[in-house]
Amino acid sequence: MSILVENVNKHFGRYHALDNINLEVKDGGLVALLGPSGSGKSTLLRVISGLETVDSGRIYINGQHATDLDVRRRNIGFVFQHYALFKHLTIRQNIGFGLEIRKVPRETIKARVEELLELVQLQGLGDRYPSQLSGGQRQRVALARSLAVKPDVLLLDEPFGALDAKVRKELRAWLRRLHNEFQVTSVFVTHDQEEAMEVADEIVIMNQGRIEQIGSPSEVYDNPVSSFVMGFVGPVNVLPGNSALGANRHALGDGPLYIRPHDLEIQTSANGATVRATVDRVIHLGWEIQVEIRLPEGQLVTAHFNREQFDRLAIKTGQQIFIKPKSAKVFAQTAR
Repeated sequence: MSILVENVNKHFGRYHALDNINLEVKDGGLVALLGPSGSGKSTLLRVISGLETVDSGRIYINGQHATDLDVRRRNIGFVFQHYALFKHLTIRQNIGFGLEIRKVPRETIKARVEELLELVQLQGLGDRYPSQLSGGQRQRVALARSLAVKPDVLLLDEPFGALDAKVRKELRAWLRRLHNEFQVTSVFVTHDQEEAMEVADEIVIMNQGRIEQIGSPSEVYDNPVSSFVMGFVGPVNVLPGNSALGANRHALGDGPLYIRPHDLEIQTSANGATVRATVDRVIHLGWEIQVEIRLPEGQLVTAHFNREQFDRLAIKTGQQIFIKPKSAKVFAQTAR
């Protein structure tokens, strides 16, 4: 089922939460709405679901005009950050709740619930209550409950935000595998760049109620259209226009210089294109090594290397080195 959002606006009082939003989610797609708090991503999700009304614009689900359609008639599954499970019901009863209120035959409900318990890897736990499960298990129950009614569209609002980092990573991989199997058109909200890039087919970058860029994970990372996108999607060094690293920037234009940490090249001897600098700190992050470097003007920049590259360079804290950018970007300054 496809989703089409056309020229949608939404205000809360004088606050313009959604500013002329246009978005298409293709049938079977898995799309991330990514942005900082207050960017409008959760409001957009709620507008698609029917939990919020629009001030203007249209929403289509599978070609049907759904702007004014009641939320109960949109056949949408919604997964919240804080599970929203019924504490007094067992896991089986939670998963089957939506089917029961639709008056689905009891034997059909039982078969569907057992199928979903296996799918979310909670076999044998159906008779427990939510309080007896871990956070990750409860989120799987919430997802199973949303899938029980066979929704046309699945919407997830920060589904892993309340979980610790290890569980979040495990569930991200699990959600991706689940989507590959079910192919339910899905949209999820996150402020975690790594989560969006790991799970989604397409990322929608939002800022101040507007869409800044739509593209695949590689497109928004490698070809950001604005300084906001480059600064939000992945780490970046931002240097003033007069930085020594911008000496050969005549082709880039004016304005601050944006350089990814992995695009800083370190050498142990000078050549005509390098800048002398000092290693301020070396941080070991497993396979990746982060090196903080102090430039001649005193500013700190960060470079990233894998362990093999770092071992080959054999650099140490306090050492003088020579650096140059392999790639850098400058963006036109635009007023919001």
